[in-house]
Amino acid sequence: MTLLLNVKDVRELISMADTVNIVDRTYRSMGEGKVINPTKVSLDLGETGNYPYYEGYMNAMPAYIDWLNMAGMKWIGGFDGGRNAAGLPYMTGMILLLDPHVGRFLSAMDGSYITNLRTGAQTAVALSYFKNLGDSISVGLFGAGTQARTQVLAITKRFKINRLVVWNHRRSTAEAFKKDVEHLVDGEIIIVDKPEEATDNDVLITVTGAIEPFITGDMIKPGTIIMPMGSRGEITDDIILKANHIYVDHVEQALHRGALKKLNEEGQLTPDDITADFGELATGQKEAVHDKEKDITIVIPIGIGALDVAVAGHVYHGAVEKGLGSHFDFDLLSTPEGKDYMAPDLEK
Repeated sequence: MTLLLNVKDVRELISMADTVNIVDRTYRSMGEGKVINPTKVSLDLGETGNYPYYEGYMNAMPAYIDWLNMAGMKWIGGFDGGRNAAGLPYMTGMILLLDPHVGRFLSAMDGSYITNLRTGAQTAVALSYFKNLGDSISVGLFGAGTQARTQVLAITKRFKINRLVVWNHRRSTAEAFKKDVEHLVDGEIIIVDKPEEATDNDVLITVTGAIEPFITGDMIKPGTIIMPMGSRGEITDDIILKANHIYVDHVEQALHRGALKKLNEEGQLTPDDITADFGELATGQKEAVHDKEKDITIVIPIGIGALDVAVAGHVYHGAVEKGLGSHFDFDLLSTPEGKDYMAPDLEK
């Protein structure tokens, strides 16, 4: 029997604090070689303006997690067009969990809420590897949607935010965002009208859908950590090429998506240019180096399926313990009649 969990069930079973800890443990397991995480497989359903013109995409993200003794896959994507016209959220996703011993599907659950939580959590955990940051940071945040909210929520699980400067292409959205998160931020929240007005901060985080860069090299001051998290490219190439350090969650994937993709395709950036991955930082194999006076450091948590599977595993165990969700027998391998439903019906 497969356990089915909707978004209401998932929300009851996972918190941001839980997610931050799970993400940290998963990165450590990656560094220990106990996570299998292939790169994302993308299905373009018109996101780039090409056939079949549905203005959307889906990503398949499989992974195996040793400490959970569990495998799984997230199927996640975003759609404008018809989904937007129907008044539905941009993102849609599901996660399937698998018992790797016998290939039994343990659970199917909503994946969008987990995605939102872990996207914020991976930022907070990655920043925590920089020991010289201290416990209080200033943040320049570009974007004011759901992902921006989870960024702030997660960061405050590991740091105090002494100043938050927010830019969004619609100021009204930024104003609403400010009201939602002001109870989480220790310092002042400042809304600005131009991107360059938000760049004088310890950490810059971009969570937008921009298809063209809006942060240029002349805006960046020495001592800045930049986290370009959009799936296209929000910062200009010169920032990356001049960076003192580049840290990523998954080297192969980071070179083929988001901010590093174009430079990698042009041969200007190779795996040798990556300072370390998060698994190496989590296990202490390498140190997260960043001189707060002079370094420009790029940190890219592009998002990996292992995090989603790990969080979903926590949700699954919680649901079993609390008796939440419903069950459905997909395979009918054992029936009173002894009928084998996997065999073809030769009478047809």
